[in-house]
Amino acid sequence: MYKVNIHVLLKDDVLDPQGKTVNNALHHMGYASVGDVRIGKFIQITSSETDEAKLMADIKDMCQKMLTNPVIEKFDFSFEKVAS
Repeated sequence: MYKVNIHVLLKDDVLDPQGKTVNNALHHMGYASVGDVRIGKFIQITSSETDEAKLMADIKDMCQKMLTNPVIEKFDFSFEKVAS
């Protein structure tokens, strides 16, 4: 069994108003060293797939078809084998 961690963010050229709001709030709170803030989502799934190549292909397919909006979002993922 594998645990898969998927991170989704807006593409770099897409404006992130929520990130901008958080950035401004942090600056007003005195955290002047904070640079750009981007808000995204984190998705964790488990899979019983035993073939790592198939797992990678399946995760990419899931992200492109359902878990992200490929027009405005980018994703990356990692996975690790866990005990059943």
